[in-house]
Amino acid sequence: MKKRSVILVLAVTAVCCLVMALVDGVLRPGYGVKSAIKAAMFMLIPLLASRLDRNVLYLPLLRPKKKGLLPAIALGAAIYAVILGGYFLVSPFFDFSQIAGALTANAGVTKENFLYVSLYISFANSFLEEFFFRGFVFTNLKQLSGRKPAYLFSAAAFSLYHVAMMLGWFSPALFLLVMVGLVAGGMIFNWLNEKLDTIYCSWLTHMFANFAINTIGFMLLK
Repeated sequence: MKKRSVILVLAVTAVCCLVMALVDGVLRPGYGVKSAIKAAMFMLIPLLASRLDRNVLYLPLLRPKKKGLLPAIALGAAIYAVILGGYFLVSPFFDFSQIAGALTANAGVTKENFLYVSLYISFANSFLEEFFFRGFVFTNLKQLSGRKPAYLFSAAAFSLYHVAMMLGWFSPALFLLVMVGLVAGGMIFNWLNEKLDTIYCSWLTHMFANFAINTIGFMLLK
């Protein structure tokens, strides 16, 4: 029974990430359409999976808990400083100029809509990713197959999911560095989710990471 449940979670993860890779890397619809597809993939498909298999959690993942909010905010602020400091540290050695063009061409992000897109990315998009990768994927795999597979698979899936949307943004060396950073970020978010037994603290921390990325995006689009 658990083996079937694990296969279901892995299949849902693969299908949803592949659909989003197609949307981000090939179809490239408007940001509103892409966001609606992402919400369907990351919220509705897991709901369907939980209806097909009672071993797969869904609603319990959404229950808010107050514990750990202040440490999550503190960690988020530290991550904000690390990401922003890392950007200023490596910017003399890497060319980030193509990112602004890629944001406009691939994601439809411009100076005019940047504020709205950045607010969506910081609050709504980060929640979708935390629910899916830390809530649905990590929590279910942890209870069904153990900690190590859950940590490794969910963090790797989180990193690989970003590949299609970042094509053409970075040089190969910088792209590899970003992928490693995403795996590390996924591990940190998994740890928060595990220790505090809620996705909302990792969501707060993820939100601050997105604040830092949006700050960099704002500087590049100026």
